[in-house]
Amino acid sequence: MPQDLKAYLDEQVDRFNEPGFIPADPVSIPHQFTLPQDQEIMGFWVSILAWGQRKTIINNAIRLIELMEGAPHDFIVNHTEEDRARFADFKHRTFQYTDTLYFLEFLQWYYRQHDSLEDAFARFITPEDVTTEPALQGFHELFFSLPDAPRRTRKHVATPARNSACKRLNMFLRWMVRNDERGVDFGLWQRIRPAQLMMPLDVHVERVARRLGLITRTQRDWKTVVELTENLRRLDPDDPVKYDFALFGVGVLENRPTQ
Repeated sequence: MPQDLKAYLDEQVDRFNEPGFIPADPVSIPHQFTLPQDQEIMGFWVSILAWGQRKTIINNAIRLIELMEGAPHDFIVNHTEEDRARFADFKHRTFQYTDTLYFLEFLQWYYRQHDSLEDAFARFITPEDVTTEPALQGFHELFFSLPDAPRRTRKHVATPARNSACKRLNMFLRWMVRNDERGVDFGLWQRIRPAQLMMPLDVHVERVARRLGLITRTQRDWKTVVELTENLRRLDPDDPVKYDFALFGVGVLENRPTQ
């Protein structure tokens, strides 16, 4: 892979991987909190809602925070079943009340037993695993392991087992795992290495990556994510997903309407 491509992408990473990236991006939601559990809960939830216009995603996540009285972890752990009725009117595109109820149920069940969501992913991965694929598959099975898990909610939590690109979960893991002290990603988790992360593949990333020859497959699926991430590992084996900033940032700029 030509060195000039690495130089170009590294330059774009420096351009976008800085605090100015935060306000217009869904990552701004977990940045509203200092408690790691609040950052995890809202990072997970807003990443799951991250399709459509970024402004709408952010506004709906703010509404979720309001419904949880500004303290997501405290609400998750301590709320009663009656408290869930207040979420009846909350929705984001196809994410409906049934889905919200199950998210509340799972998160309460989980956080009453664990201090961090990290274990829900990291228990399924070893240091020898090249990618987070087993962590994503294991998390999906764990998430839907409660007896009354609605079938319809499964479409909102992807898994490589279905050859999904898993864009939203890959983005969430980027937020939680990467720690480069640039101020955007949180670096809260230690049991998954940045080298194992997989690229969040959305339309912006895909368009730019194809133009740069980083993707040859015609589909947008897990195998394409593997192809893209493997190519980016040649540029930085320890932190390939840092290039999400470059590909996404350039893609969004290109897609802005001209004045």
